[in-house]
Amino acid sequence: MNVNITSLGETSAPRRLAIFVILLLLLWAPAAIPAYIFISDQNLVSLLTMPVLYLEFIFLVKFWAQKVYGEPQILRNYGLEFTRQNARYLITGLGMGLLSLTTLLLFEGGLGWLGWQIPPAGFFKVMGEGFLVGLGVGFAEELLFRGWLLDELQRDYSPKVAMWADATIFAILHYIKPLEAMLEQLPAFPGLAILGVTLVWGKRYSGGRLGLPIGFHGGLVWGYYIVSNGHLISYSPDISDWLTGIHGNPIAGLTGIIWLSCIALFLRQKSLKN
Repeated sequence: MNVNITSLGETSAPRRLAIFVILLLLLWAPAAIPAYIFISDQNLVSLLTMPVLYLEFIFLVKFWAQKVYGEPQILRNYGLEFTRQNARYLITGLGMGLLSLTTLLLFEGGLGWLGWQIPPAGFFKVMGEGFLVGLGVGFAEELLFRGWLLDELQRDYSPKVAMWADATIFAILHYIKPLEAMLEQLPAFPGLAILGVTLVWGKRYSGGRLGLPIGFHGGLVWGYYIVSNGHLISYSPDISDWLTGIHGNPIAGLTGIIWLSCIALFLRQKSLKN
């Protein structure tokens, strides 16, 4: 494949995205292939190879932006800035995500759809682990989807088209897994897409910064981790999973989808007023 990287800025977004992903996989292959061949424990493989993939992604993003677009500060352009204002947005987002999930569960509990359990021993350890997991997932996925991917799409498409394309790709890429697991978790697709839209509006509301979407995404993951690993709730067997969420996933149920849609509309209105 003969590619003049300096001319890629003039090509279409799908072609640019495809070339970027191919380059990233070629960079990752020397670390990933031996691990997948010689290590049988898939969890260990992921633990060893995924950080390498993400570091190479950041390296390639910076190289790509400088060579293709002539932009040496691309991470700042994506909204990843280390300022007090962005830190405030991050903290606000964490609170919003955690409070939103708590509010949803309290609402379902008030309707008798679930019951609350006594926190087990070691609950504070679960809270700490959940915070780190949530922040890590929020940072990694938001830099990828609301940073790099959204930026590439907005270079070619209107803000509305870019937003929905970004949200759809975000949802689709959560299904890179065995077919059985993919079909099992398919009901979560609409919720993931709406979450993607919510996070784009969150970024736009905060002036293009990533602090709010990282925080909101991280807060949701943090809350779900606490509830799931802390065994804080049990759903009533008399209530359909289609209402509360398939396999206990709140955004895989009708109530969670409506709840996320309301948050997306709220952030949209706030963004349009800015």
